[in-house]
Amino acid sequence: MSLNRSEKSAVIEEVTGLAAKAQTLVIAEYRGITVKAMTELRVDARSKGVSLSVLKNTLARRAVAGTQFNVVSEQMTGPLIYGFSEDAVAAAKVVADFAKTNDKLVIRAGVYGGKALDVNGVKQLASIPSKEVLLSQICGLLMSPITRTARVLAVLAEKKGEGVAA
Repeated sequence: MSLNRSEKSAVIEEVTGLAAKAQTLVIAEYRGITVKAMTELRVDARSKGVSLSVLKNTLARRAVAGTQFNVVSEQMTGPLIYGFSEDAVAAAKVVADFAKTNDKLVIRAGVYGGKALDVNGVKQLASIPSKEVLLSQICGLLMSPITRTARVLAVLAEKKGEGVAA
């Protein structure tokens, strides 16, 4: 189905808005994926704050022109799905996790911090823990010395209490 000029400009405007907010873009080829599998991917992506879109490549190139995502515009050929996310690792994680279980989804490229990523770069980005996990790890590290000090003080108090009673 062909889009008229106003519909094309609306798509470009929408994708430009997504690109302005996003930190990461992941591009994957979806040739041969069933509608059911694609729906599952979209539901999973939506729940994790990732915007997945199937776009005409010319419109996608125009939308990312002048943004940090322009570095992969040459790779925008063929049937592609575009995943934008504000979280640095969410888009890569969603697409890479789905690609593990569905061999028809082929990761093409990605962009993070204005730098183009190849397939291995996207997979490495996906292997980074999420923001929530990293924050909980930091909290655990910060609480560890306090917890240890409290345990030592409790043992000392217990020993002093035994010495006074005897």
